[in-house]
Amino acid sequence: MRTVISTAFISLDGVVEAPGGEPGYRNSGWTFTDIDFVPEAFEIKGREQEESTAMLLGRASYEAFSPVWPDMAEFAHYKSMPKYIVSTTLTDDKLVSNWGETTILRSLDDVAALKQTEGGPIIVHGSARLNHGLSDAGLIDRYHLLVFPLLLGAGKRLFSATDKDTQKLKLVEYEAYSNGLQKNVFDVIH
Repeated sequence: MRTVISTAFISLDGVVEAPGGEPGYRNSGWTFTDIDFVPEAFEIKGREQEESTAMLLGRASYEAFSPVWPDMAEFAHYKSMPKYIVSTTLTDDKLVSNWGETTILRSLDDVAALKQTEGGPIIVHGSARLNHGLSDAGLIDRYHLLVFPLLLGAGKRLFSATDKDTQKLKLVEYEAYSNGLQKNVFDVIH
């Protein structure tokens, strides 16, 4: 069985919306605030590319990333790995041609079936709505969180607000950095 890893830049109050400057959000670009850049805080991002064997995205995140990430040197490892987009509306003719093999999945059942295949970890970037569904369905196995010392108030949250049974997590890796960022890696206890 494959492991699904949700990775996120996240504010202390759980917001994941527009960390890199995406338009339409009041606090867009919050990862570029007055927080000093500390390279070791972002080591996990390089590790994710090396260890992942596939990427899983929701439609909106795919549409945001696919015009930009294929040509970025920082995301070179992601270019050739298979991508799976969970969407009921996206069609094959809307997929970019320069970002490797891409498959559209139509449901969380399709994601559950993908998890049952042979292969290594599947990384989920962005995709707040997809994360909610994956979490509620018990399909996330690990969280890689880079927590920024910010309270953003409004915005899309990583974690579902569904009234459900407690999901227990085990902290397996953590570090605090001089700029206030915290790395928290949690395994979901199934």
